[in-house]
Amino acid sequence: MRVEIWSDVVCPWCYVGKRRFEAALAGFAHRDGVEVRWRSFELDPGAPRSRDIDRIDHLATKYRIPREQAEAMERQITEVGLAVGLDFRLERSRGGNSFDAHRLVHLAAEHGLGDQMKERLFLAYFSEGEPVGDPATLARLAVEAGLPATEVDDVLAGDRYAEAVRADEATAHAYGATGVPFFVIDETYGIAGAQSPEVFTNVLERAWSETHADAAETPAVSVGGMSPTDDGRHDGACPA
Repeated sequence: MRVEIWSDVVCPWCYVGKRRFEAALAGFAHRDGVEVRWRSFELDPGAPRSRDIDRIDHLATKYRIPREQAEAMERQITEVGLAVGLDFRLERSRGGNSFDAHRLVHLAAEHGLGDQMKERLFLAYFSEGEPVGDPATLARLAVEAGLPATEVDDVLAGDRYAEAVRADEATAHAYGATGVPFFVIDETYGIAGAQSPEVFTNVLERAWSETHADAAETPAVSVGGMSPTDDGRHDGACPA
């Protein structure tokens, strides 16, 4: 069974969703039969490599909300992060373009290190204040995740995996995803947002039982899209 996860390394809800999904997977009886693939999604494709502006002002401007509401959003996600064991230090975060980070996740997947690379990027951005749009920083983080330095340098010096990133994003849009995280199980079940471990467990069990049932063909369940809240955000998700 394949689980594909669309996310961005600068999306805090994606990090929370990773932890909640991991909790569900750890208790899933058939976890050894589950393949997890990370897919690319850029929340801000036009972002510069480094964004040296006040993060709260940027958040307020992007979502067209008062600064006080933006500050409340950061407090909320910090508390949610703590509940799943994440130490968000958002005051350290240094925004920037995530395209090259996504390309390195594709490289890591070829080495069986996709999850390790994703985790390293999340930790670097949300807790360590690393600029994940900076090539030199990305190179160091990729090597720390276990990737060969020569291959990392080759990727960052060219456009390798650029088409793979764009293909992931096109697929997400075809599914109707306008925010992340977005989970797709066997191209049949879609889960939008950083849902609870119980939700992930229920869908995993249903998907497994249907794909391994002795009965004849089971009707597919269409993949659902994201439904924005009134202020343009999504519960448990980062909207584009």
